[in-house]
Amino acid sequence: MFSLKDMPASMTTLFSAYASITTFLMLIRTLVNELLPSEIRSYLLSLFHYFFTTPSSSNQLTLIIDQESRFTHNQIYEAATVYLRTKTSPSTERLKVSKTTRQKNVTVSIVKGETIIDFFENFELKWKYSSEREHEHEPEKTFFELSFDNKFKETVMGSYLPHVLATWVEIKEKEKVVKLYTRNFNGGDDDEYGSRRGWGSINLEHPVTFEKLAMDPELKQGIMEDLDRFVRRKKYYKSVGKAWKRGYLLYGPPGTGKSSLIAAMANYLKFDIYDLELSQVYNDSNLSRILMSTSNRSILAIEDIDCSVVQDRENGSEDHQDSNTNNK
Repeated sequence: MFSLKDMPASMTTLFSAYASITTFLMLIRTLVNELLPSEIRSYLLSLFHYFFTTPSSSNQLTLIIDQESRFTHNQIYEAATVYLRTKTSPSTERLKVSKTTRQKNVTVSIVKGETIIDFFENFELKWKYSSEREHEHEPEKTFFELSFDNKFKETVMGSYLPHVLATWVEIKEKEKVVKLYTRNFNGGDDDEYGSRRGWGSINLEHPVTFEKLAMDPELKQGIMEDLDRFVRRKKYYKSVGKAWKRGYLLYGPPGTGKSSLIAAMANYLKFDIYDLELSQVYNDSNLSRILMSTSNRSILAIEDIDCSVVQDRENGSEDHQDSNTNNK
């Protein structure tokens, strides 16, 4: 039978058990945070939510991310396509895999109708890949639906979507295949800066790197440090109102490694190369259009610039003589 005399002892035992359990749980939480990477913790949390919770559809906000925005590619759509490859889980039922002759690795992407669950700062987001056809004879329009609790709208717009974009840029840099662009090239890739802008491209398959380059070690190290400093100071160039560019003049007889050094720089920085011959340039405005058609983070290689200058001067002198002769 319950006695008031037993009550203090019972309460003491209860609080003691509560303190032990709390201490044990805090210890487990500390060990999990320190020993398990964030990716694994997020994956385990997604499994727990998938099997033991049912998200409510009330107060849900859905963002529509179209493939195109005002007739140009939507960067958030492109970023989501790459980002969601890293978020597949055992609950994902279908995936699309592909590989072209120019790709090094197999590409994995989700298919229409598939749903991907993601977690960010301890709240859930649901991605769905969808499509619709507005008119019978028009092609399907694909888009992503991003759904989450409306109270996290500011976090999604201010932190989550920039996180998706940053992850996309990081993955793109790791997977980027350096390309060599040339003018009036037939049969190259038709990419964003491809034949539509007068450039054709092929993969730069030059195997040279700074490690393999035959060069004085101190000079080689100096060039690498100069390149690193240039990339690092992009914001500084912008702050002082200067164009973010760096020029190198390479000279020497044929076969002394000028082209190899350019390839080594491109492979080191993951910058595309635009190979330009000045004989294809007609005037200053044509040169300006050509330069504006190149992409950011690239190397513009102008070969035999000294020969082009000499030839232009000779042609200019001949034109001047002809002009004087006709005016007499």
